[in-house]
Amino acid sequence: MLTDFRNYQSLRLQAAADLVVLNGANGAGKTNLLEALSLLAPGRGLRRARLAEMQRHGAATPWAVAATIETPTGTVEVGSGLAALPTPDGAAQPEAERPGEAQGDRPAPRDRRLIRIDGKTAASAGGLAEIASLVWLTPQMDRLFIEGAAPRRRFLDRLVYGLDSQHAGRVSAYERALRERSRLLRGGSGAGGSGGTWRANAAWLTALEETMADFGVAVAVARRDAVARLNGAMTEAGPFPSARLEVTGNLEAWLESEPALAVEERFRGELEAGRRRDGVSGGAASGPHRSDLQVSDSERQMAAAKCSTGEQKALLISIVLADARLQVARQGRPPIMLLDEIAAHLDAERRAALFDEIQALGAQAWLSGSDAGLFAALAGRAQFCRVEGGQLVSAPSGGENA
Repeated sequence: MLTDFRNYQSLRLQAAADLVVLNGANGAGKTNLLEALSLLAPGRGLRRARLAEMQRHGAATPWAVAATIETPTGTVEVGSGLAALPTPDGAAQPEAERPGEAQGDRPAPRDRRLIRIDGKTAASAGGLAEIASLVWLTPQMDRLFIEGAAPRRRFLDRLVYGLDSQHAGRVSAYERALRERSRLLRGGSGAGGSGGTWRANAAWLTALEETMADFGVAVAVARRDAVARLNGAMTEAGPFPSARLEVTGNLEAWLESEPALAVEERFRGELEAGRRRDGVSGGAASGPHRSDLQVSDSERQMAAAKCSTGEQKALLISIVLADARLQVARQGRPPIMLLDEIAAHLDAERRAALFDEIQALGAQAWLSGSDAGLFAALAGRAQFCRVEGGQLVSAPSGGENA
């Protein structure tokens, strides 16, 4: 169910099949619907947009996304939305007062996300990872292997979420400590570089660095474990190339020969020694926020960055399918797959293999595309929904507009 999200005023859709195909012209709202689904997981969604940008133009109420999710342990009601409606100047309208609290006692929220699970407000989005795992592939990810490391880290972390539901919380805790440490160091590295401000807050910096070391090493360990498991699951890649994954970084290199506790202490010491440098340059010179995911075609022993666009897409699909197999084997549930324009670079054989693999895994997949002919092989197997101008104009087998 959507309310005032992007170009949707309201929408209610009952998924009646494991495979849901969203068909329509460019700009109709297919990707918007996939983006809404992606917000039922930790993180900023498949577009990584600011929350206020998702608000329907001219709407009087904040946007909201709600879903009923069937899990191996029962049905869960999940909601995600904007906590307060942005005002024209970019600020947020105040929320309703809490009992016994005057509105002036706290600042108005700005661009804050509200999460509800079974009717109760969640402290963070991390709890969503325990309910369902979502992975997605979008056209923007076609350049994943040839651009910077940050999108690859996010892609890897999303795969880890499905194998370790605590990973999202660790990543969030590490990033919060990194930002706060950077803020303190910037305050003490102004004119003359005296560092007086952060020396006055040395105990606070030490606490933040201990937090970074604790959670940072845990993040690195989880990534390495996930990559090892994914590599082991590549044996059933079928017509897709078998991918070889490696996560690289200083923590990962240290973990090759040292126990995790020793790596924590080494990382903490490096952070302390690098305060002056990091105060000037910003951030931290090393840590899991600088790690990278390296991918290659195992059979041809070729780096993904050197493969054709079509082969890079096939490698991504191979990784996602391996992740789904792992989740089924370890947790008894596959991820929910959001596949935007997935068929664009696949030949007929690979399209058919992808559709068959998704169904064999028992995964629910939402596939979008402007060319309905690319999904002809799914006739009788999928729920087809025609999207036009933020509305479902045809949604057989249970779909409807509210």
